[in-house]
Amino acid sequence: MTHANAPLTPAGRYRLVERCQHRPVAHVAAEAGVARQTVTKWVHRYQALGEAGLIDRSSAPHTSPTQIPEAVVARIEVLRREHKWTARQIHLELVRDGVRISPVTVARWLRRLGISRRRDIDPTGATNRTSNRITARYPGHMVHLDVKKVGRIPDGGG
Repeated sequence: MTHANAPLTPAGRYRLVERCQHRPVAHVAAEAGVARQTVTKWVHRYQALGEAGLIDRSSAPHTSPTQIPEAVVARIEVLRREHKWTARQIHLELVRDGVRISPVTVARWLRRLGISRRRDIDPTGATNRTSNRITARYPGHMVHLDVKKVGRIPDGGG
């Protein structure tokens, strides 16, 4: 399917290529309102591939040489599901194992796998956190203060 900003459909491209058999490419391009290089590209594709060369192509890359191996992606998923680790913790574990990967890439893969949030791996709300009671060593050791800026005090005091 042709995208919204495409000047011509594959059928229109075919008509331009046919016109270029009898007329200069620059004249045909000017009449169609497209660049001469674009019409030349379509003509060369038609000569090489026939009508199949005039169909829209994907802009996705053919290869991704720096793509993360499948085994590493599987390890990311296992570490997340079994240990409930964050992206940074998974990153550190993978680095210890000799895999060069950034924490952002781990987080991106967690999002792609659909397990980036805690509720995605634990619908029941179970947690691996332990609750500790905060106790003061002696009376007055811990004081809770609420601080609020009331006036126009510059940062760092005045």
